[in-house]
Amino acid sequence: MSIKIKSNLFVIIATMTSINSYGAGFQVSEHSGAGLGRAFAGEAAIADTAAVLANNPAAMTRFDRAEISGSFTAIMPSIDVNDDDFGQKANNIAPNAYVPAAYYIQPINEKFVIGLGLFSNYGVGTDYPEDFNAGLAAGKTSLLTFNMNPNFAYKVNDKLSIGAGLNLVYGKAELSRHWGGNITPNTLIVEMKGDTYSWGWNIGTLYEVDENNRFGLSYRSQVDMDFKGDFTDHTGSITGNNNKGIAVQGKLPVVLPAIAEFSGFHQLNPLWAMHYSVQWTQYSQFKSLNATSTQCHAGGVAESCFTKDEDYNDTFRFAVGATYTVSPKWLLRTGLAYDQRAGKSNLSIPDADRYWYSAGTSYAYSDNLSFDLGIAYLQSTKSSFKEEISPSNPQPGTTHKFTSTGNALFVAAQVNYAF
Repeated sequence: MSIKIKSNLFVIIATMTSINSYGAGFQVSEHSGAGLGRAFAGEAAIADTAAVLANNPAAMTRFDRAEISGSFTAIMPSIDVNDDDFGQKANNIAPNAYVPAAYYIQPINEKFVIGLGLFSNYGVGTDYPEDFNAGLAAGKTSLLTFNMNPNFAYKVNDKLSIGAGLNLVYGKAELSRHWGGNITPNTLIVEMKGDTYSWGWNIGTLYEVDENNRFGLSYRSQVDMDFKGDFTDHTGSITGNNNKGIAVQGKLPVVLPAIAEFSGFHQLNPLWAMHYSVQWTQYSQFKSLNATSTQCHAGGVAESCFTKDEDYNDTFRFAVGATYTVSPKWLLRTGLAYDQRAGKSNLSIPDADRYWYSAGTSYAYSDNLSFDLGIAYLQSTKSSFKEEISPSNPQPGTTHKFTSTGNALFVAAQVNYAF
């Protein structure tokens, strides 16, 4: 920490926005039902549905007629955190989540295509029981984002296409912390709510060796989110007794890091295709959290609500998959993926390396209408970490050792209609 803070309350608040991205942190990869069924392997090159917008705008040139796709993914995590020092366990700290997405691609002519994607790239949610001893460092943490992404693509020649787009991002964050323990577990200590709008950009290219082999490369820029909202100190130790329990206006800048992806697709024969992806996320840009308000004086520092250094590194995600054509109407697909851990684990985001095991199918009802289903099981490695907490009747600065274990089940459905 660059500032030594006497009370653990504001250090704890800072964990809320370890919300940058998710390689294996909490980046939302669930952009389509078709993609989920192959562990999102080859997403920047396959272009089998309009959902390719979320990964590579250049691949829109493979569409010769307008298409719309809508996807809905249910995420059912099971994450448990054990306080190894206190001997207490919090079960299922991550609530179920539901991720909708929609895409539209419209060819203008043989060379030029436009499209629009509506989806999310980032999100996280944890909610601990009120009697969990580490209530000051746990509690409720939530981040929701929504990305409106208009794109265009241009076919340079029979082999090369390029594309670009803008990302208009809305974010909403919420945090609450309470005493925890057995005395007054539900007594609130701090709350924070805020939202913001920001923007970024994305580019991509698609190179088609021939009809059966192609490669995609894409880049989505960093987005700087300047959250503004209400910060409420129920103790008066941060904002002063005059503002005790009163919401004051605060600011918190958060970096949503850049993402790059390389993908390949190869139709090996009329029945079998293979595809793969390597995705890089620039987590190293997320270095610290500094919340400010004219009403705050954390640690005696004017306008400081909290300051917390972060320990994140750039990460990679590797995925490989296969597609089998059963008949002109039915496809089967499967995939495996490995997600590197993004940063140091904490109670708000008990991050870990993750392994994806996926399967899915597609059904073509007609030349215009098709459906995709995908299912994936995500297994996280065991993660051990230490965090500074304050139990119910505490001396600030108590450090406990925690262990987290978890897995998640993903189920997605998608419908596609070509005009």
